[in-house]
Amino acid sequence: MAFVSFLGRVLFASLFILSAWQEFNEFGVDGGPAAKSLAPKFRVFSKHVSTNTGLQVPVFEIKYLVAAAIGMKAIGGLLFIFGSSLGAVLLLLHQAIATPILYDFYNYDTEKKEFAQLFVKFTQSLALLGALLFFIGMKNSTPRRLVKKKAPKSKTRRSPRSLLLKRA
Repeated sequence: MAFVSFLGRVLFASLFILSAWQEFNEFGVDGGPAAKSLAPKFRVFSKHVSTNTGLQVPVFEIKYLVAAAIGMKAIGGLLFIFGSSLGAVLLLLHQAIATPILYDFYNYDTEKKEFAQLFVKFTQSLALLGALLFFIGMKNSTPRRLVKKKAPKSKTRRSPRSLLLKRA
């Protein structure tokens, strides 16, 4: 059962690790294609947040956001493979931040083709988020192994022959 669990974690984390590897190879000086496609979506998201909540999203370069996402996916994926809750939390944080920004179906009319495509990807991302929450919940609900104290050894009764040999 332990091997099956490990294999499942490897397959799950491979999604994040391979994505991070691809973005890392394409990163370049300006953040690569990930930064170019993320920039307009992040501006729309920032404007949406500031108009609805009144909070101002800080201004920074998108390439740093992409670099942080690459790091979270790579480190989180590797830690997750070995069963670490910290790795699951890093992947959970990445999913929670990236999902509403990347898959902004709420900015499109329901009749448009983009709405359906983004909504499907959004729900798939929510499924990954749910799997990470499930892992963290299961990890925290299983009792930790207690170190058992060794029972004192009972004194064995010596045979009469060993007593005779000892006296001689």
